[in-house]
Amino acid sequence: MKKLWILLISLSFFSCNDDGNEFDDLLPDIPVNQTIFLNNPEFIDLQVVGGWAYSQGGISGIIVYHYGIDTYIAYERSAPHLSPTPCSTMTVKNGLVMKCACDDSEFNILNGAPLTEGVNYPARQYRVIATGPNTLQITNF
Repeated sequence: MKKLWILLISLSFFSCNDDGNEFDDLLPDIPVNQTIFLNNPEFIDLQVVGGWAYSQGGISGIIVYHYGIDTYIAYERSAPHLSPTPCSTMTVKNGLVMKCACDDSEFNILNGAPLTEGVNYPARQYRVIATGPNTLQITNF
């Protein structure tokens, strides 16, 4: 009986195939290490919840969103389901949707989930760490 349990537990670990792996998109892996100073004029909208801004870094730039009181999220601007091109750089529409001009695909800015049928990858998300009262560090490591 003990061998049967060990076999069942072992099979459960190997039987899962996660085809929806968020890191299985078409984008190249590059190091990201961007510092944002919230007092700078280009980031003034990030001082309120629901505000967003574009930043340098990543493949085609970064979208930073002020999610909660002390919570920020950041996404790669390159659409995850296309090879990076100028038209695959996403823009923010209506403050809640990131849109790709190549195929009009859309992604939810709150969680990166695709909103367009047939798109299987979420927007690539980066880690955001508050390193000071007005400073954010965006990384992928």
